[in-house]
Parts: sequence; C-alpha cells; structure tokens
Amino acid sequence: MSIQNDRRHLRYAVVGAGMAGILAAIKLKQDGENFIVYEKAERLGGTWRDNRYPGLTCDVPAHAYTYSFEPYAEWQAYYAKGEEIRTYFELTAAKYEVTPHIRFGCEVMSCVWQDEEAVWLLGLSTGESVEADVVIAASGVLHHPRMPDIEGLDGFAGDVFHSARWQDEARIDGARVGVVGNGSTGVQIITALHDRAEALVHFQRSPQWIMPVPYFRYSEEERAAFRRDPGLIDAIRYDKEYWANIHRFTQAITHVDGPEIAIIEQLCLDNLENSVRDPELKEKLRPNYRAACKRLIYSWCYYDAVQQPNVTVEREGIARIEPEGVRLKDGRLQPLDTLVLATGFQADRFIRPTQVLGRNGLSLDDVWSTRPTAYYAVTIPNFPNFFMLNGPTGPVGNFSLIDIAERQWAYVEQLLAPLRRGEALTVEPTMRAHAGYEERRVAAARTTIFGSGCSSWYLDATGVPSSWPWSYEAFAEAMAAPIMADYVLTAASEPVALS
Repeated sequence: MSIQNDRRHLRYAVVGAGMAGILAAIKLKQDGENFIVYEKAERLGGTWRDNRYPGLTCDVPAHAYTYSFEPYAEWQAYYAKGEEIRTYFELTAAKYEVTPHIRFGCEVMSCVWQDEEAVWLLGLSTGESVEADVVIAASGVLHHPRMPDIEGLDGFAGDVFHSARWQDEARIDGARVGVVGNGSTGVQIITALHDRAEALVHFQRSPQWIMPVPYFRYSEEERAAFRRDPGLIDAIRYDKEYWANIHRFTQAITHVDGPEIAIIEQLCLDNLENSVRDPELKEKLRPNYRAACKRLIYSWCYYDAVQQPNVTVEREGIARIEPEGVRLKDGRLQPLDTLVLATGFQADRFIRPTQVLGRNGLSLDDVWSTRPTAYYAVTIPNFPNFFMLNGPTGPVGNFSLIDIAERQWAYVEQLLAPLRRGEALTVEPTMRAHAGYEERRVAAARTTIFGSGCSSWYLDATGVPSSWPWSYEAFAEAMAAPIMADYVLTAASEPVALS
C-alpha cells in the first residue's frame, strides 16, 4: 500500500441539513475540511423544519437536546417547542459559519461509486454532477410521511393533510376537527387544539402508555442566570436523574421481565388511574400491550385534554372517509370540517429515494431488500467512504438523538483518520463483520420489549425490531473505538476482499 506523507485533502458531501448534517458540517469546518451540505429544502432544520403542527414539542429536556459544545440559555421551558429548536439550529449553523456551505434547494438524486476513480459521483436535482471522496448521509429518519390506506380519503370535502404538511389556512378555530393517530404527534396535536376546536375527535387504534413528566417555563431571571453561568445548564444536561432514566429505559427494553420495565409500567398506570375520572374513558385509554413496545409517550397534559367536554376519544375502527366526515365500522358518522393525519413516517427510507450504488453497481435497495441495516448503524460493506448518522439499527427511544449523532461522529472521525493521513483511499466494513453484527442484533432485537407483540414503526417489514437492542452504555462503548479488524482499508491499486 502506498503511503503519502502529506495530509490528504478530501472532498466531503453531506446529505441533509438537519441536526446531524449541521453537526457534520461544524466538525468538518473545525477540521479545515472541504465540504458541501446538500439540502433539498430552502431552509435548514430537518424534521424541525418540516413539522410545524400546533403543540410540537421535543420530549427530551431542552437543555439536554443541544450539541454538547453549544449550550443554549434561551429555552423558554423545560421542554422546548419545535420552532425554538429550529431557531437553535439556525443560530448554531450561523455561529459556526457553516450556513454558507449549504446548498439549499439542491436534492441529491443519485450517489454512485466510481470504481476506477475511487470517488462518489453525485447527481443533483439541479442537473449537475459532482464528485466527492466521502459521503456523510445525514438525511434523517422521519421525513417521508406515511399516508394511511383509508377508503374515500380523497373524497373528503373538508381540509385533510398529514401532520408534517401542516396547513395554516385549515379550519381549526371553532371547527370540527379529527386527528387520526395517537403517537407523540397525535397526542401533542390534541393537547394543543382542545381549546380551539368546537369539537375534537381523537381516532386511535390502540391507546398509549402515557408517562407523566414535569413541565415548567423558565423566567427571564433564570435565562439570565444560564447566560452568566453555563454550569447551571450542565447541571440539567448531565443531571444524574435524567441519565438514570435513560439507562433505566434501555435496561427496560432489553430486560422485558426486569424491575425497570415494571417501574415504567406502574408509573404510567398510576398516571392513568389518578388522572382520568370517567371509568368508561379510563378503559378506552388503557393499553393492552407492554409499555415501551411502541414509543413511550411523554405528556403532562394529554389526559386533561381528552377529558374536556368537546373532546372525544374514538376507539371504533374507521370504515371509510366520506365527504362529510369519518364513517366508523359500527356505522356511526363523525362529521368533520378538518381531518389531520398524524399517521407517522416511512421509517425505513433513510437516504432513499436517492439512488445509491456501491462497488460494481451494487444497489442499496438490493442490499436493503429484507431490511435497512448498517454495521453499528454507520457503515455498509461495498459502500466505501460512506457513513450514516442516525442510520438503520441505531438507538431509538426517549433520549437525545443529538447525543447519538455526536457519538457516531466520533466513531466516523476515527475511520476517516487513515484517509486523511493518506494511508488509504477507502474504508468500509467487511461483509463478514457486518453479517455477524446483524445476526447478533436480530437475535437480540427479537427479545426486546419492541418485539413483545404490538404494532409500531420500530418494526421492519419482517416484524423484527429495527433498532439497537442493547444498552445505551453498550452503544457508547461501541462508538468510542471502531474495531479496525472489522474494516478493510485499501489503496486504489489494491484488490478489495470483503470477506
């Protein structure tokens, strides 16, 4: 293998200007690298740009949902609203001077590895083709809305739209509004609209486990104190109880009969018993599956909202949509002016529909024909110099994905080091290493709480939980240092043997 003494100047393409893309851009700029961020929209922010629905709130404490190197003193409350979070990312991108490196309105349509040149060729929506030595896929997970397959949806006479495509002109105030879906989005919309709509109907196939959480606003005096003393912010970000809850959660999902999941279930059941007065409504809201099998809902006010006289929880299945409203399977019609579809996202898309072709024209769609997967959620065999942030099989749950992305970036930087030193032109995991990882992961995933019998977006097309099935500590340890024996580094003149 030839080794260059001088530092190699690589060209980086970052796909997406959401949370992870901004992180990559900041780190690359600090390292003096040559990079461009390609963003299909006209504004940065990712999911916090696309989602603008009333009630949008992050369920991670605001001071814990920041980059570790950029605390923020201006949060208005313990849990931040979506608009605030988007503003934080915009301010951070401006402060670290990465916004000029973003090409807005420029979608990456294809990403094709050139075997002879050992570079990626990106086809852009502008018609251009550009080369990159390294691709950072930071396209996110929840950005392709999932539309429900309900008969008659196109014939509804009122306003109908997905929650991620919120329509400001839709009839809400004083109107009859229906919300389909009761994940975090549906719950948050109900809590925001109950005092605006004349009648509000929450259509849900199965009730949720609702974890009670504290909520309070920060005063100007408290924000001033945060500005003066960042240690006060660190005290919240690194609060022992907060991290104890995270570790308890990951222990709960990996030990389905352990004490941690029993604690979570009891807290949620106590919340239901103590918060909902009407016995019939209480039973409508009682889950019949294990807590955390679906994404756990954090809310301080949902049970208050659904007990308002103008709010109806509707468990009866939907037969079809008619021009006047929703016809239920028992024959009743719920008349509506507006129908909001809080029906989630296609969580298996990741960088797709971008066409990604690796060595010898290998299609990522073919590699992912059974399920999306990546070695430790970051790299894929036969796709050299291609790195994913918050990619498939990564940790998901009620914790900060910013922390996940930062740990992944530390992992990626170690893989980039030999490329930057000129010791190799490409790096990728071996097929053997990835197959072993995936075999272990699938076996472990089947035994997690995610695989305990409910239907959720955590499951892949085969019914296997698609996420990291081990503890948070195990993920942190894996990201601290790549197992370099599981990777192959090559020079352009060398053959590739990914066994």
